Amino acid sequence: MAHITLGNDLPGIVGLFHYRPQTARPMSELAEVLLRGDNALSRGERELIAAYVSAQNDCRFCFSSHAAFAEAQLPDGTAPVEEICANPADVPISDKMKALLDIAGAVQQGGKTVTDQQVAAARAAGAADVEIHDAILIAAAFCMFNRYVDGLAAFTPDDPADYKVMADRIVEVGYLGALPMR
Repeated sequence: MAHITLGNDLPGIVGLFHYRPQTARPMSELAEVLLRGDNALSRGERELIAAYVSAQNDCRFCFSSHAAFAEAQLPDGTAPVEEICANPADVPISDKMKALLDIAGAVQQGGKTVTDQQVAAARAAGAADVEIHDAILIAAAFCMFNRYVDGLAAFTPDDPADYKVMADRIVEVGYLGALPMR
């Protein structure tokens, strides 16, 4: 049960956005740019970063939703997102993604924990500066989103099918298309 009366029973950040649509728009615009805008990283890879940070923050709603969003957009044959998030060093993903997830994990601990060595490793693995920038910004944004959802104790569904429905909607219409209509 949420810490405040939301006036809806919608899950996670969706319920919070319906409660406060004034904050929903700018937060959704940020998510749209970071996770769906033009980028050298695929949408699935960017969702994977969001899911990874959410897993590190133990935000079950954000992890479950963004894991579903990533799985819906990553190529067939990709290891399950849960496995990747549990131990990215030991799964068959690109060295570039491993390095970017390492940086994202450092950001989750605190911005000053990102090291020159991590950035150099990402560059050596083929990451462009804009990809490093975006991985850091995705990680920072998801620390905020995770704390927003968990700080207000937003409803978190238990059924994985609920997250599949959300994934289908995000893939189809994006973050701005899923905004509450008020």
